[in-house]
Amino acid sequence: MRISDQQLLEESKTSSGYFAKSNIPFDRIGSGPKPLVVFQGLMFENKPGIFLGMTKNMYKYLLKEYTLFVVLRRPGLPKGYTLRDMSNDYAQMIRDEFGGAVDIIGLSTGGSILLYFVADHPDLVRKAVIHSSAHSLSQEARELQMAVAQMAQEGRWAKAYALLFGFMQPKGGWKRLIMNPLLWLGSVIISFINTPDDPSDLVVTVMAEDQHHFQNELHRIQIPVLVVAGSQDPFYSEELFQQTAEGIPGAKIILYPRMGHPAQGKQFQEDVLAFLKAPL
Repeated sequence: MRISDQQLLEESKTSSGYFAKSNIPFDRIGSGPKPLVVFQGLMFENKPGIFLGMTKNMYKYLLKEYTLFVVLRRPGLPKGYTLRDMSNDYAQMIRDEFGGAVDIIGLSTGGSILLYFVADHPDLVRKAVIHSSAHSLSQEARELQMAVAQMAQEGRWAKAYALLFGFMQPKGGWKRLIMNPLLWLGSVIISFINTPDDPSDLVVTVMAEDQHHFQNELHRIQIPVLVVAGSQDPFYSEELFQQTAEGIPGAKIILYPRMGHPAQGKQFQEDVLAFLKAPL
């Protein structure tokens, strides 16, 4: 009898916490036979359990094969911390907790960090999926994230959420007209549910990604990599995705027409699973 997605979610084991040695926050999802680490995208606070339901739904297609460890950056990052510093934190965590190479998916900002990781720590990666990320942000996305960080510093969390969520929506047409009031209402609600005590987690990460320019280091990556994204991703251009894949020896790229950020859907899920399950 085939197990439905809902049954799979209900039967999976889920926990949240901080790894004892590294203090890196994690959400553990599922009980599959192999570990898979997800470097999470930009969040407003480095705390486990945030939007856990959405996270479980996004990665439910992996739960038959894997136990997922969705990780954020450690809390209380100091000013001037870089994406490479965050990558090194992850490397120490994977050595401590897994003792060797694992499959890794990097989503958006997590994908930016994953590029540093696979270049600097190839012994800790079996395969890497760069999910809706590239060697650099677009200029428009860079400016947007800096504006979000400024709103956070001013304590204007609803405005910060609205800016970020709005940037991910269609730029015009009737869908935009319908979404605008819903986005603002949702942003207000989320800002009440999740108001960080300190904006530094978000601000330090945004500042670090603003300095993210990895194109000249892509050639150093020597492990199997899949770059997968939507062709209409507002944070990156098709050219940036193509440059990323072309710069990594042997990398594979899949772009989905008319898809935004992040890439998702049945075909995306099948493509990621096929890449991860293929023999080395």
